Amino acid sequence: MIELSIIAPVLNEVEAIDPFLDRLNEVLPAATESFEVIFVDDGSSDGTTQKILDRRATDDRVKLLRLSRNYGKEVALTAGLDCAAGAAAVPMDVDLQDPPELIPEMMAKWRAGADIVLARRISRNDDTYFKRFTAAGFCRLLKFIGFTPIPENVGDFRLLDRKALDGLAQFPERTRFMKGMFALLGFEQAEVTYERPARTVGAPSQRIRSLLSLALEGVISFSVAPLRIWSVIGLFTAIMSALYGMFIILNALIFGIDVPGYASLITVVLFMNGLILMGLGIIGEYLSRVFTEVKQRPLYLARDVQGVELRRDVSAAKRPELEK
Repeated sequence: MIELSIIAPVLNEVEAIDPFLDRLNEVLPAATESFEVIFVDDGSSDGTTQKILDRRATDDRVKLLRLSRNYGKEVALTAGLDCAAGAAAVPMDVDLQDPPELIPEMMAKWRAGADIVLARRISRNDDTYFKRFTAAGFCRLLKFIGFTPIPENVGDFRLLDRKALDGLAQFPERTRFMKGMFALLGFEQAEVTYERPARTVGAPSQRIRSLLSLALEGVISFSVAPLRIWSVIGLFTAIMSALYGMFIILNALIFGIDVPGYASLITVVLFMNGLILMGLGIIGEYLSRVFTEVKQRPLYLARDVQGVELRRDVSAAKRPELEK
């Protein structure tokens, strides 16, 4: 029986593999007698895959799931958690900003009865002010629109009990926002705190564009608030338009018809058309998610599997109503 699974999604991280594994081998033997390290190669184009295979040749606890292409970190993380054979799993980055030295403390709280142990960052000095500000604002936004609160300053680095892993496997959606899914799990939770160290090797792979896209995914996938807000805006605009129309009619009846102004007319027309296009855009975002889900395509495809077993049925889901 494997007690702990370490899940590490990687993309062009050849320089980080050796330091990451060396730190784990220093820390984990004192915390558990049985562990595995599952690397999920999300379409690397450098020597990351070969470096992992070289380490696996001397240590069978190192395992590899190589995806057929780049699917993004959220899917890569899902794939790794699907393969975890341990009684508990810890997803973490290989850049050592998630310190392995925290894992023994997390396991102690897990053994004390916690199903999920969160790692909360009390310092994010390595991040830019913009990133810290937007991350905090995003968490408050999700809380404001009624979604289950996402803990602030908590990333993917956490410990998940087998019950939580099995629960997570029941989330079938293709467009995935893992922090939101983690928040929906519930279960008994505890937390540990740490100061996040600076990245020692490599460069961050997630850019502002991808982070903004992920934030949009979180709002659209876990809330219908944008649709409801736009309904309120539409109702308010309709009321104001009706009042303005009544004003025009009364003004014409009392004072006579004056020469209509082109500027006011074009302003109203452009404003209303802008509202319509924005509303259609929001509806389109939700419709695109429905379009993605109903196609029932595989979440990911594996190119190479070394030492792990795929537990998720990654083939397209069968639809009984069509078979009948």
